[in-house]
Amino acid sequence: MERPHSKAALWLLIIPYIGLLWPPFYNLREPSLFGFPFFYWYQLLWVPITATLTWIAYRSVRHDD
Repeated sequence: MERPHSKAALWLLIIPYIGLLWPPFYNLREPSLFGFPFFYWYQLLWVPITATLTWIAYRSVRHDD
């Protein structure tokens, strides 16, 4: 039987899409972090965030037999 909140967790996968959808929004030089312009470290920040959200979505729909 499928849990009702399992499909709701799949909506988490849309968050990285929205966060990276409009490059003009984050195509900035400042604030820089460790010498990296905002444009680069913003995108790199989304890598662990996306991995975490994917893991949460996977755990919510995984069926242990």
